[in-house]
Amino acid sequence: MSAPTLPQETETAPAVASAVPGGSSAKTWSVGTLTYTTGGLILLVVLLLAGDFAWSMRERSVFPLFQVLLRKYEASDLLSSLLLGSIPACLTVLIWPVVSVWSDRTRSRWGRRIPFLFLPTPLVAGAMVGLAYSPQIGVWLQQLLGGTGNPKLYILSVFGLFWILFEVFAMVTNSVFYGLVNDTVPRVLIGRFYALFRMASLGAGVYFNYSLIGYAESHAKEVFLVIAAFYLVGFSLMCRFVKEGTYPPPPPVVQNDTFFAKIGRYFRECGHHRFYRLTFVTLSLASLAPVAVNLFSLYAAKSYGIETDKYGKYLALSYICSFVISFPLGWLADRYHPMRVASTCMAIYALTMVAGFFWVHDASTFAVFFIAHTVLSGCYGTASMGLYPMVFPQAQFGQFFSAYSLLFNFLVFGASPVLGYVLDLSGNWYLLVFAISGGVGVATVVLWVFWYRQFQAGGGVKGFVPPAPLEARE
Repeated sequence: MSAPTLPQETETAPAVASAVPGGSSAKTWSVGTLTYTTGGLILLVVLLLAGDFAWSMRERSVFPLFQVLLRKYEASDLLSSLLLGSIPACLTVLIWPVVSVWSDRTRSRWGRRIPFLFLPTPLVAGAMVGLAYSPQIGVWLQQLLGGTGNPKLYILSVFGLFWILFEVFAMVTNSVFYGLVNDTVPRVLIGRFYALFRMASLGAGVYFNYSLIGYAESHAKEVFLVIAAFYLVGFSLMCRFVKEGTYPPPPPVVQNDTFFAKIGRYFRECGHHRFYRLTFVTLSLASLAPVAVNLFSLYAAKSYGIETDKYGKYLALSYICSFVISFPLGWLADRYHPMRVASTCMAIYALTMVAGFFWVHDASTFAVFFIAHTVLSGCYGTASMGLYPMVFPQAQFGQFFSAYSLLFNFLVFGASPVLGYVLDLSGNWYLLVFAISGGVGVATVVLWVFWYRQFQAGGGVKGFVPPAPLEARE
């Protein structure tokens, strides 16, 4: 048996386990032009999980830290919904399609994904440093401009600036990270691998919410700086050592295409088949379902007298529960197909959130349904991760994944300020978020039935093949 190695390039491309040539009984796993020995596959998993843990520490920490600071400096629900929901969604709509298509077409000695992951990493960390020092910068700015009174307006303005910069740079990495997984992980292991990915993410969430979120109000600067340094080192190391394979040349660029012609081509390619249109709408609604609770869960907890530290403990407990069931869910997705497992998870989530609207009435019942929200929405996330590589074409995975993300974020962009405005008008009646998340979940399940019929027509769980790309049909 050969020594453990990182992937070797080969002429064969099937994503299946196979025997090593020369009579050895050792298995190899292939995806694209990459072939892994057992040791090489383990090394790949370790590197990707290490990068994912650093990435997840960023994702799991910055959002709740920013929530806490917005409330500390008395931001309204409308402003919070704009900064936490609408603005990131708008940036995603602008950035993801451009970067994902650019990445799909890039051919470099570092690969087509790594350049887009490595280069923005120090900029993301720098924006987090800016968030750490925003209160001091806001006070300095007030003094510079000769302002008087409470400096919260200046502080919130600086927060908003660095938050937007953070989101811009983070969007670039977010738009291609799953593309790297799609290009390097063998398809027969994708469900279990994404379960491990989910476990790494949950581990980061448990650590942050159990150990650090209690310091968010008193030591936000220090927490921001620690997370920024950890992310910079951990994610950079993954980018340095994970190797991509080689890719066939991209389709030729249409010469003299105008900007609007390129946009039109993007949408024609993504939406040329009814299956893809149903896919984008169904997956976007499914991702939208938990957003209402996610945006305002901390504020809802405080309305029931739950302090930030206790809220963090509840969140940590929910992540522990999700951690325990993640790998079994990944196994179920590989065994019974992500399409079936994800839809079941979404149905259970929707019914639970509707029940929460009627049954939550105090801190204890809020805690029960908040934990249920986090665990069940996480179950859907874990089960659905392996679905994307199966329903989007391999050669244009980044482009099609960005189209789904574009629609989802367009929905978030429109819905977030409306939700914030309604909550302000209702006198901060946060129980509404359970009804909204449950209602969107029910709509998702109904739409999923029609999507599943299209999926079955294309081969179903035993042999689905994504519809041919537009250029192949033409």
